[in-house]
Amino acid sequence: MTLLAIPLTAAVLMHAGPTQMGLLTAMEIVPFVLFSLPTGVMLDRVRKLPVYIVGELSIAVGVATVPVAWWLGTLSMPWLYTVGFLIGAVNTTAGSAAQIVLTQIVPRERLVEAHAKNALASAAAEVTGPAAAGALIKITGAPIALLADACLLLISASILRGVPLREKPGIRHTAFWKAMREGLNFVRGHRLLVTMAACVGVWQMCSQAATVVQILFAIHELGLSERGVGLSYVALGLGTVFASANGHRVVRRLGPGPTFVLGFGISGAGWLLLAVAPIGALGILAYTTMLLMFGVGAIFIFINFLSLRQSVTPAPMLGRMTSTMRWLILLPAGPGALIGGWMGEHLGLRSALAFSGITTLTMAMIARRLPVIRSVKTLPTLKAEAVTPYSSDPSMV
Repeated sequence: MTLLAIPLTAAVLMHAGPTQMGLLTAMEIVPFVLFSLPTGVMLDRVRKLPVYIVGELSIAVGVATVPVAWWLGTLSMPWLYTVGFLIGAVNTTAGSAAQIVLTQIVPRERLVEAHAKNALASAAAEVTGPAAAGALIKITGAPIALLADACLLLISASILRGVPLREKPGIRHTAFWKAMREGLNFVRGHRLLVTMAACVGVWQMCSQAATVVQILFAIHELGLSERGVGLSYVALGLGTVFASANGHRVVRRLGPGPTFVLGFGISGAGWLLLAVAPIGALGILAYTTMLLMFGVGAIFIFINFLSLRQSVTPAPMLGRMTSTMRWLILLPAGPGALIGGWMGEHLGLRSALAFSGITTLTMAMIARRLPVIRSVKTLPTLKAEAVTPYSSDPSMV
């Protein structure tokens, strides 16, 4: 619901333009740039599951303020910017913690399968959540979907409290800044991690540029209602369901590296398809097809991106690696959102979609030729000699 309810509230109820939509998206990304690196040090020193639970509760409170402000007549774009910043700040910490929790439950050799099944569970909600959000906003004329979202997040937190997980927080007392440098040095010294971060960073820039304009495109160009937009987003969920259910089979056939690149190609082709789509029924079909392709592409990218980076990282470094990688890939995302908003405002909504599609497809063709990615046919095995060059701490071996 959060995926659609906040931008739909901005576009329909607050009549936000492309530039404002770009700022709203950017506000969710700024916290990653500001807080990711220090968050990694913190996560390597504490238990991760409680951080995840507190994050769910915090987002519940944040999104619940939107319908309350609407009822009081005080809802504004600055309010939505603030909520977006809060969601981004929580996702910076709790999102990283959630990724690490999975590695504490699942053996490393089964990470691709685990991430695929985890994505499949999320995909079921993505089929119904956006449609429910669009319908509730259409029926009530208010962002009531976010109040329902807050209640679901409270349920999520209560479920997480029951996860049987014994965590051993880090007990080392390395100086904070030294520990943060170790995380940066580890990633910088690992060619696969650096290459994947560069590829996903470009994709994130394009994704945000397209996301900023695609709801406006659906409403203003294709004439879809709030409910129609919500129903269209069911295609996104169906795409993630398909990719999640079949992702590990595709990986077994092609390998993690080639499947990773395939995800870029699929999502980029979807944005380019919408950029050239005609107005009318074919345009609506292109819109839902783009969302379907984005769902497939994103899953193919991230089940391999997450699995590969976790498979080459020792447990004491997982927090700093995760936060460093998230920091690197989201550095271009904020500018991407602003670029998409500016292009949509001054050059037309289709220009931002074309920019995203062409840039992503070009990057996919380049990534396909890189041996460090093309040659990855199975998950790498973590070896001591592969760890020591990237850390000044001998206990990492």
